[in-house]
Amino acid sequence: MTDAASDHRGLTDTFASRRYFQKFERITTHLGRVAAVMETEGSLGREDVKILARYIRGIAYTFKALSMKYLLVGRDTGQFLGSLAIDAVESGFPVFNELLVMANDAQQAGAHLENMPTAEALKDQMVQRIISDQAIPTKLQFALSQRLYYEELLRGHLFWARMDPRIDWVEGFEGRRKYRAHWAVYDSQINLPTIYVMELDDTGRVALPKDQSRWPEVQRHLMGQSLGALKLLTIARGFDESFDDLHPKRLRRFHIGPMYSHGFTRQTGPIRDVLAEAHAPAGEDWALAWTSEVLESERVKQERAGWFSTVDREVFALDPFSGRGIDTGATETQRAIILPQRPFQVLAEKNPPGFAAVRKFVVSPGGRVLSY
Repeated sequence: MTDAASDHRGLTDTFASRRYFQKFERITTHLGRVAAVMETEGSLGREDVKILARYIRGIAYTFKALSMKYLLVGRDTGQFLGSLAIDAVESGFPVFNELLVMANDAQQAGAHLENMPTAEALKDQMVQRIISDQAIPTKLQFALSQRLYYEELLRGHLFWARMDPRIDWVEGFEGRRKYRAHWAVYDSQINLPTIYVMELDDTGRVALPKDQSRWPEVQRHLMGQSLGALKLLTIARGFDESFDDLHPKRLRRFHIGPMYSHGFTRQTGPIRDVLAEAHAPAGEDWALAWTSEVLESERVKQERAGWFSTVDREVFALDPFSGRGIDTGATETQRAIILPQRPFQVLAEKNPPGFAAVRKFVVSPGGRVLSY
C-alpha cells in the first residue's frame, strides 16, 4: 500500500511558492477560455459553461486566498505557520487538508480581523520601520498578509472541500418539472476539484426546491455519492432507485486536473519527457488534464412498486465502442489536456501512444486558446 503522505510536498521556499501560485493564476484564467471554446464547438452547452465558470472562479479565489496565507513562507516572521502542502504525484493541487483548514479559518475570520490593525495602519507601520530602523519589516508584512487572507475568506465564493447541491428550474410546472442541479467536491482521495451537473425530471406533488422533505434528503444523498471512485452509472442508478418521483436524465462529471509541472510534480510516463524536453520558461512549464464524463438516459421502463402501482426507472445508454461503456459506466468520456505552446510542440513531435484521442487546448503567450 502506498503511503499518501510520502506523495505530499511542502513548498518551503518563498520564490517557489510564489511561482506555484502565479502558475495557477494563469491556469485558472485559461480554464474559462477553454470552456468557452468547448461551447463554441458544441461539446458543452451554455448552461454547463455557466456552472463551470462559477466553480472555476471559486478555484481561482481559493488559490488567491492561499497565496496570501503563505505569502511569506520561508522567511523569519516570528511565527511558525508551516508551508503549503501539495500532492506532488497524483494531482499537483494542494492536499485536501489545506481546504479543511481554510474552511475552519473562514468560520473565525471575522474574529481574527476584529483584533488586527487595518491594512492602512499596517502599511504605515511598515514605512515607519523602514525609515527609522532601516530594516525589512518582515513581521509587519506577515501580519498584513494574514489580514488579506482573512479578508479574502470573508468575501466568500471560494471552492470548499464540499459544495452542497444547488438547483435551477429549467421548464415545466404541474405534473412534470425539469431541473438542473449542480454541486462539487474536492476529492480527498486524489486531491482534485470535481464538479457534477445533473438534469432531472420531478413528478412529485410539491416542487423539489420547496419540498422540505425531499430536497434535504436529495442533497445528502448526492453528497454521499460524490466519490471519484464511483462510476456515473452507479451514482445515477442509486439516485433513480432512491427517489420514485425524481428521474435523472443526464449526469455529467468534470475532473479538473491533474496539473503537471516539471518544477513541482513527479509525474511519470510521456508527459514527464514532454515537460523535461520543452525547457519552457517560467510560467509555461505546465500541463493540465481535464476529463468530462457524461451519462444519459436512453429510455424509461416500468417497474412494480408494491401490489398495485408502478414507477418509472431510467435505462442509461453506455458507450457502445468495444464494450468500454461497461468499464467506464458512462455514455461518453472526453479527455483533454491544456498546455502552453512550447510543451505542445514537443508533444506533437514525440506523438506518444495514448495521446491521439486526447483533445489538446493550446494556450498562446497572449492568452488565446486553440483547439487541436
